[in-house]
Parts: sequence; C-alpha cells; structure tokens
Amino acid sequence: MHCAEEVATLKRELGPLVDSEEHLGFDILNARLTVSGAAGGVTEDDVIRAVARTGMQAETWRDDDSREAAATFWTRHGQLVLTTASGIFGCLGFVVHVRLAGGLQAALGSEGMGMVHAAPIPAIALYLVGILAGMWYVLPKAWRSAVSLRPDMNLLMTIAVIGAASIGEWFEAATVAFLFSLSLLLESWSVGRARRAIAALLELSPPEARIRQSDGSLNMVAPDDVPVGATFVVRPAEKIPLDGMVISGDSEVNQAPITGESIPVPKTNGAEVFAGTINGDGTLEVECTKTAGNTTLASIIRMVGEAQSRRAPSEKWVEKFARIYTPAVMAGALAVLLIPPLFFGGDWYDWLYRSLVLLVIACPCALVISTPVSVVAGLAAAARHGVLIKGGVFLEVPARLKCIAMDKTGTLTEGKPAVVEIVPMSGHDEVELLERVAALESHSNHPLANAIVAEANRREVEIPEADEFEIMPGKGAIGRFNDKPYWLGSHRYLEERNQETPDVHEQLESMQRAGRTVVVVGNDVHVCGFIALADTIRPDAAETVQQLRAAGIRHVVMLTGDNQGTAEAIAAEAGVDEIHAELLPADKVEAIGSLVERYEYVGMVGDGVNDAPALGRATVGIAMGAVGSDAAIETADIALMSDDLSRLPWLIRHSRRTLTIIRQNIFFALAVKVFFVVLTLVGYASLWAAIAADMGASLLVIFNGLRLLR
Repeated sequence: MHCAEEVATLKRELGPLVDSEEHLGFDILNARLTVSGAAGGVTEDDVIRAVARTGMQAETWRDDDSREAAATFWTRHGQLVLTTASGIFGCLGFVVHVRLAGGLQAALGSEGMGMVHAAPIPAIALYLVGILAGMWYVLPKAWRSAVSLRPDMNLLMTIAVIGAASIGEWFEAATVAFLFSLSLLLESWSVGRARRAIAALLELSPPEARIRQSDGSLNMVAPDDVPVGATFVVRPAEKIPLDGMVISGDSEVNQAPITGESIPVPKTNGAEVFAGTINGDGTLEVECTKTAGNTTLASIIRMVGEAQSRRAPSEKWVEKFARIYTPAVMAGALAVLLIPPLFFGGDWYDWLYRSLVLLVIACPCALVISTPVSVVAGLAAAARHGVLIKGGVFLEVPARLKCIAMDKTGTLTEGKPAVVEIVPMSGHDEVELLERVAALESHSNHPLANAIVAEANRREVEIPEADEFEIMPGKGAIGRFNDKPYWLGSHRYLEERNQETPDVHEQLESMQRAGRTVVVVGNDVHVCGFIALADTIRPDAAETVQQLRAAGIRHVVMLTGDNQGTAEAIAAEAGVDEIHAELLPADKVEAIGSLVERYEYVGMVGDGVNDAPALGRATVGIAMGAVGSDAAIETADIALMSDDLSRLPWLIRHSRRTLTIIRQNIFFALAVKVFFVVLTLVGYASLWAAIAADMGASLLVIFNGLRLLR
C-alpha cells in the first residue's frame, strides 16, 4: 500500500464487509491496515480475501522485524526490475523498428496524415514485452476497476496503452506503460524513504540502560524492560535511554533532538530529562517516569506516522477527470455507432469507422503524458537549484500556500551559539577578557566553549595555556592562568560565589531576558567581565521573509522549543508575524493543526527530529537539508539541500509556473480532442488524421513541459 488511491480502493471493498469505513485504519508509512470494532463474524481470512479482490495482497501483521526478513527479492525490488525492463525493451523495440522499417522517418510515419506502417514482428515482440513489464502491477487493478464500474487512473492507463497498440502505435503504448510504471516506482520509493525516517528516530534511543540495583550495583538492560520508578545512571556524553527525573548529579543536556533548544540545558535534582537527548560532562542518576513505549521520543515516532497517514494527498485533476471522461467517451462512441444507422438510416460501415475515430482521438495519451513530463522537468529544475522535491504532488502544493511556519534553531538561525557581546569589568579590556576565557575554554568541547575559542581565533587573539583546568559539572570550570586562579561559569555560579554586585546582576538579567546565554569570568578578587552568546539569525532570514510576502504568503510564523525571550529577539530581527515559544513536539503539531484550520494550505520548515511530526502534519513539510537531521529530511516532502533559505520564495514561484504549464497542457490536449470530435461527427476526420493530431498534441505538450528546465 503506497498511495491514497489504493486506500480509497480498499475502503470501497472492505467498507461493506465491516459495516463502515470508520472501522478501518490506514498507516501508509508501514503499509498497515487495521480493522477494529467490526461486526461479528468477520475473520482475518475474510479481510485477506477482500483485499485480494482489489489486486493487492495482505497478510496478518507481525509486530517485529520478521516481515522485513521474510521479504523476498521480488517483493522488495520487483517494481524496480519491471520498470527497468519496460524502459529497456521499449527502447530496443524502437531501435529494431527503425532498422527494419528503413529509417527513423519511416518508423514514425511518412504517408498521408502521419500514417505509420505496421510495425515489424520483432519490434512488436519487444514493444509487447516492455508494455507487459510496465503494466504488470497495473492490469489487475485496472480489471477490478472495470468490473466494479469505477474508472480510475489504472484503467485510464490501460485503455491508453491498449488503444495505442490496437491502432499500431506500439512505441507510444510502450512509452506510456513505462512512464506510468516509473511514477508508481517513485511513489513507492518516497514512501520507503518515510519508513526509513522512523528507523532513524528509533536509533536515537540507546539499546541499553544502566540500571542501579537494590544492592547498589549497576546492570545493563534493554529500555523496554525498565519499569517506572527504576533508577538508571547516565554517564558523560551518553544518550539518555528513557524519560525521567534527575535525583542526583549535575550536568548539561543537549535537548536539541527532542525540543530544538539551541543551548544545552542545565540539569540538577528534580529536572526532567527525555529519551534520545545527550548528556554533557556530569553523571546523572535518573528515576524512570515513563516506560519505553510512552517516552516523548516514542510519541514523536507515533506522531510522524499519524501525521503522514492523516495527510490527504491531492488527487491530480487528470485522475478525477478520468472518472467521467473514460465512461463518457465509451458511451459516446457506442452512441455514434448505433444511433445514426438504427434511427436515421445511416451506413453501418461509415458510422463504425467514425466511432473508431472517436475512440482513437479520445485516447488520453497527450493528456496523460502532459502532466508527468511537466512534473519531471519541474523536479529536475528544482534539483538543479538545490531543492529536493519528493514527488509531483509536493511540486504543486507550494503554489497554494498561504502561511509558512518556521522552526527557529537551524532554520531562521544558524543553529549554534556565537559570541554577540563582550563586557569587560574591573579594569580589563575585551582582548584581555577573551584571552583568559579562551585559555580556560580551550580544554572543553562544550558548544559555548567552542564558540568562544572560535571568536578568539577570528579576532586573532593569542590563546595561552591554562593549568590545573577542572570542570565543575552544571556550574562552570576553574584553572590557573599566569599562576593566578580564574573561574568561569553561569549566573547561578556567580551567585554561589557571593561575588555578584547589583549592577552586575541587572546587566546579566537584562541579557538573559534578551535570550542570551552569559559566561561570567572572574578571580578570587573580583568579576573580570562576562561574554554573551546567542544563536545568531541567518544573514538572509529577514530578506527571505520579505520575499515570501512578496510571493503571496500572507502569514509567517516562528515555532521553537527555546524560551520566550530568545524567540522574541530572533522574531524581531526576522520580521515574522507570529511567535510560539517553549514548544514540545506535540505542541508544534497542535500549532500547525491550528494554522491549517485558519489558512488551509500551510508549509512547515524545520531541521530537527523534534520538527518531524510538525513537518508531517503540515500541508507540505520542508526540511533544511545541509544542517537538518536525517529524520527531518526523510519525513519532509521537500528538502532545501543547499541550506539556503532564499530557495523558499523561489520554490513558490517555481511551483506556480509548473502549475501554469500543466494547466496549459491539459487545456491544449482537451481542445485538440474536442476539435476532432466535432470533425468526426460531421465526417471530416480520418483515423490517421486523428492519430497525427494526437501525436502532434503529445509532442507539443512535451516541449511545453520541458520549458521548465530552462
């Protein structure tokens, strides 16, 4: 199960069996159908047989890895093999056709109105193999569509291929079969990428937890086996295996994978920690508050699946039109065949010929080819501009966006702290202060330390050696510089040392309200000064927001797990319209849901694992590819691989241009058909003229679609 069309087919078949579609649940990511609360008497075998009637296959779900292990090579790669074979045999058939027919012009048609000579038998054989390979998975569904009198895209494709083959257009039939098989393969591949995103999320949690036993010893066990209330120990630089509350120890925890906070968060007694986050320099003892299946990380994984399955992929206009178009054409051809001879004394042979012409001109080749060619060209052009779009449906959606929500950390901002202000005190200057702090911080791998050392290097400050360096977990560090003791740490550590003055306190509070993290440095005598750091805004963020408004975006929103002060400071610089701060992943999903209710078409831009559920909930999810997490990139519908925010307004304009060309192609293809239908009814169209018109229309819509590559 790969797409919404298959879900609709299953609903039609299974709904009456279980009394109501409400008893059916669909998880496209995991290809899982859930039947719940159905009327009595419905067995698993009944459901499996009903699924088989749709042309698909089902088996009882096993909640383990045995399904993947049991999958055969054909199950995993059959679609790829058949699509490749379809393309190869179609090309070989055309080469043989050209050779045996006496040249390219002869193979394409040279007499009258584009008449094509009967293809040589060897070429037909190769074309036929290519058609069968491309339509292998389509034919059973098309047959089911036909017998149930519910025309769909599978039936439309089958009619197009059979119609083209029946009038000798074997190359065209093979081409349509290959293109449709390729689109199904790409759709399956995109769902597979989303499935792998779930695996990326699962890898965040370590495979074992270090549990403290009643006798004080430590024992390694699987997180699934840890009960609520148990105590587990997390050593420096380890991932935290479960959600819990700190009962002993001081450290700083990198919560960016879960909350998106750009700065590690201090953790001490009573603080909450999340599974999948990364411990800093201190050792923590944590009391487990949630089982492995109920952690915040597990909730994120579930929300990704739910958000993806809730998404209703927009059906292309051609698919909707086919439900009316195909039966209408069949009925029209039958009417042309029967009514004039039966009621008006018309010649049977004449009206049989006209009905065949009507069927030929109604063959939807130009209509069907126009959209995929335009979409492929649009996708290729986007890729050249550093924008990875995972399917045609996501190429069209940005044109309709009215609101865009952006994560802060790593999206609107650089995603890492940088020095924004140096405040020397007690007779020291900036260089002197930076020299002392960098000497101490050069011994640490903490993100703040790296930012300070980078600033010293940028200013070409010589960094001397510091002796007797020692980290104080959760507080700061101490060391000796020029045989004098120095310390550095947080505002809280300054208060503990009783060296804070009212003036210093006011300055520190003001900086922290502005969303800055402050490192204070001093000695035993006085405070030497402090260095303020913050996650800096991207240079192009404010201009991008302005360009989005110029491109027609009515509302720009910032979502972040960071504190309100930091959020307001960044929002003021970027010029966004609305702020939501201190959000957990579930809060982001709720915020996106609210925006969807207000604006209908909402894009979400993010880069972290914590953004993945919101990316799935939005109308279209857009990930920052260069700095984004694998889970966010895999879950998103579009990835900005060049990590360039200016690609956002470009994407919207590109999407609108693509939609315009698709509409032009559809209108032109239908206009040609309407024109020839009129000619057919008045007796001025021939079978070969209809074929020539259809071929000409196909070429024109293809060339129009390829303009997107420029």
